[in-house]
Amino acid sequence: MSQQCNLTAQRASGARLGFFERHLSLWVLACIGTGIGLGHAFPAPFQAIGALEFERVNLPVALLIWLMIIPMLLKIDFGALGQVREHWKGIGVTLFINWAVKPFSMALLGWIFVRHLFAAWLPAEQIDSYVAGLIILAAAPCTAMVFVWSNLSDGEPHFTLSQVALNDLIMIFAFAPIVGFLLGLSSIVVPWETLILSVVLFIVIPVILAQGWRRHLIHSGGNAALQPVLTRLQPLSLLALLTTLVLLFGFQGEAILAQPLVIALLAVPILIQVYCNAGLAYWLSRTLGVAHNVAAPSALIGASNFFELAVATAIGLFGFESGAALATVVGVLVEVPVMLSVVKITQRTKGWYEDKR
Repeated sequence: MSQQCNLTAQRASGARLGFFERHLSLWVLACIGTGIGLGHAFPAPFQAIGALEFERVNLPVALLIWLMIIPMLLKIDFGALGQVREHWKGIGVTLFINWAVKPFSMALLGWIFVRHLFAAWLPAEQIDSYVAGLIILAAAPCTAMVFVWSNLSDGEPHFTLSQVALNDLIMIFAFAPIVGFLLGLSSIVVPWETLILSVVLFIVIPVILAQGWRRHLIHSGGNAALQPVLTRLQPLSLLALLTTLVLLFGFQGEAILAQPLVIALLAVPILIQVYCNAGLAYWLSRTLGVAHNVAAPSALIGASNFFELAVATAIGLFGFESGAALATVVGVLVEVPVMLSVVKITQRTKGWYEDKR
């Protein structure tokens, strides 16, 4: 194991929820109110921002997404891929949940709840778009926040680091095909050019830039040079996320005011999926004899989402005013409290988990 991987794992194991992360749901709610108010009072500026597009990708939002994603990808050490074999059972469980279960189960939940059970309370013209947003959200496994969840659950930091690095690598190749397949299966028109462009803009290029920057910092001053940069960039990343949400709700405001139940209804399949996937990963890990300090982060990685990427892709594919964009933002709204509850569940059930009698 390289010294660099050890240092990165040590930093990851010390990750804690900062002030902004701890109250992320409150900031999202504040952005909802701010965006709705500004969009209603000043519609012209929002329309002008929405018109700044190239190949259906909104340029201001693309910049904001880069400011969100690059600091998170800067934390990832792809050198940790060499550690995958050390925790192969836990890695296998999480990969199975992230890539073989989560996107497909969300497509099913979207069909059950959005297309059928809740259809009467949702705007008919947005049904397909809501389903698309849920699928996009589920197809993007979490990246940076996983370090926080892993630490809070006393997770094994080297496992978390190697799992996140592997997921990011797989996402480059698997995200677009899975999203395209499930959208097509759901009879939703897939703008493949925009989908591929979104992957290049919001996964490939940020990964290349972040890893190039990371290597430069490590080469010039080691982890001592990297950590101050991460500390300075973290508030910028969150500010970019919140600014994007203000813009999004500036466009969505009128539709939300007309049907305020939409957010609550969209949260239902997201909540069901999080708890079911976390529970499945936790149970599979126990069945396979995986240590609890690997099983807990495995459950958390399998349940959480890379919502920054999901928001960017939904906006790129369907636009600011789409139900898809709104559905991904609901994922942001519920992320922190739901994942904290999963952390508590894994901690309180540790005795049951380790008692194999």
